[in-house]
This record gives sequence, C-alpha cells and structure tokens, in this order.
Amino acid sequence: MTDRERFRAVLRGGRPDRIPSFDEGIRDDVLAAWQAQGLPVGADLHRVFGLARRAEIAPDFEPRPALDRRPVSRADLDEFRRRLDPHDPARLPGDWPDRVRAWSHADDILMLRVWRGFFLSMGVNGWDRFAEAVFQLADDPGLVREIMAAYGQFAAALADRILGDVTVDAAVFSEPLGGPDRPLLSPRTYEDVILPALDPILAVLRRHGVDILILRTYTNVRAFLPAFLARGINVLWASETDHPEMDVRRLRREFGPELGLIGGIRMEALRRGPQAIRREIARRVPPVLAQGRYLPLAAGRVRPEVPYRHYAIYQRLLQQALQS
Repeated sequence: MTDRERFRAVLRGGRPDRIPSFDEGIRDDVLAAWQAQGLPVGADLHRVFGLARRAEIAPDFEPRPALDRRPVSRADLDEFRRRLDPHDPARLPGDWPDRVRAWSHADDILMLRVWRGFFLSMGVNGWDRFAEAVFQLADDPGLVREIMAAYGQFAAALADRILGDVTVDAAVFSEPLGGPDRPLLSPRTYEDVILPALDPILAVLRRHGVDILILRTYTNVRAFLPAFLARGINVLWASETDHPEMDVRRLRREFGPELGLIGGIRMEALRRGPQAIRREIARRVPPVLAQGRYLPLAAGRVRPEVPYRHYAIYQRLLQQALQS
C-alpha cells in the first residue's frame, strides 16, 4: 500500500498493512537549532524516520483587491461578494498545472483547505479587530450570518474548481475556536450563525467523493464537536490540547470511532525528555489505536525548545507503538 492508501484506510475505519505517521511540518528555525545539535545539513527527516509525505493545497481566501474595512452594513455586502471571486487565477499558485501533474503521480497524502474559520474570515488579525468581530456577532448576528454565507458560497466554488483538477485524500476545515480552557464563542451562536455557511462546501465535497473531512483546531473545542459531527465533519485534528476534555482517550469514550482522531501526544512530553515521552505514548496511543480511526502524532508543530534528541526518541517510540 502507498501512504495515501494507508491514510485513507485508517480514517475510513479499515486496516492497512501499517499505520502511516507524519508531523505538522518542521519549521526552518527548528531545523537550524537541530543542525547545531548534530542533525546533518540537508537531512531528509521523512526518510530518516520513515514519515509519510504530506502536502496541502492552500488557496487564497482573502478578498481581492484587499478591503479597507470589513462589511459593517448590508450596503457593503455586494462589494464584499465581488471581491470574493473564486475564478480569479491568483487564488491558486502560478505553477498550478505543474503541481497538478506532480500530484497525479505522487504518493504524498494530499489535503485541501476548504475553510479558514470564523475569525480569519472576519478579518481578525489582532486584538482590536477581534473585539470588533465579537461585538458585531453579538449586535448584528443576521449580518454576520450573511457575511459567512458569502464566504461559504465562495469557498464552495473555489473547492469545486480545484477538485475538478485534482483528487485529494481529505478536506480540512480550519476553525481555531478554543481558548486554553473553554470556547471563545457560544456553541449555540456558532451553530446558528456560522455553521450553516459550511453547507455548500460540504455539498461540493460530497459531489467529488471527498469523505474524510477534518476539523483542524486548537485547545479546547469539546463543546462544538457534536454540531460538527452532525454536519458530517468526521475527523478531529487538534493541537495544543492539554485540557482533560480534549484527551484522545476521553474523546474516544464519548464519541466512539464515529469521530476519527489525529494527534493526541502532548508537546510538553517532547520538551521534558525520554521518560515523559515514553509515558505519554504508552498512556495514550495503544488504547485508542486499537479501536481504529486514529493517527497518533504530536499535537502541534515542534518548537526550537524541543531538542533533536527528544524528537528522535519520540519518533522511535511512536514507530514501535504503531508496529506493536
């Protein structure tokens, strides 16, 4: 089997010849730190640790030309919609035909980002805009619903355009909604105002046969999961998840294999060292892995404070757990 076939088999509830493993991507500053610790320059970590290669299609979701301000009244909506043109060539990389040809012959796991979340869709890029968006949601939920609906229609048409060219293994709905211990929005408000915007995207994915639908998020989003599952989003990939409600063992007990899981290994263990890594993997991975629909990996991107030695031990112990 190829890694693409293994990935699909696991998250569809099948039994591949082995469980593939990958990471969220190693940043350049981390590689530089590791090279100072002995990692050979130019070393291919995928080859060193037997990791599956993964690629993501990340189209441009920004209004183009850029807006001076986000819509604050219904009079702004027509211009807002005009700037969300899914057929704009600049939405995709300039070498798009070359990438499509390469992906058609590659065994890389291929994901398509189809939604970038409420806050980014509302133009939140700092505290001031965050406060404006939250007050707008409270004061005029009807307008926010229309803004989200415009984004949903745009994202659906863009996904349809992309999926006409390339076959993907999964669609990714990015939605960073959680704070350290609780949601940043009311789950009821999210379900009533924002979640319906995903329906046209989901319809496009169904038409193209994309059935692995991943919610990628951060910290504690437990309160939102039933609504996402009811919509058909069937895999959770959560990072920076130290809250007990987001423990993969607890999530599996609550939701069963209906909710596929990616991640679950706390980054704190990688920072602390070999014994913490050994305990973390032994505690969390085997019981969930035995029930299927689980791809264990570190819950977040590795930072420079994780030494290369710790990362190498983590990968070795994880590979042992996957093969046992």
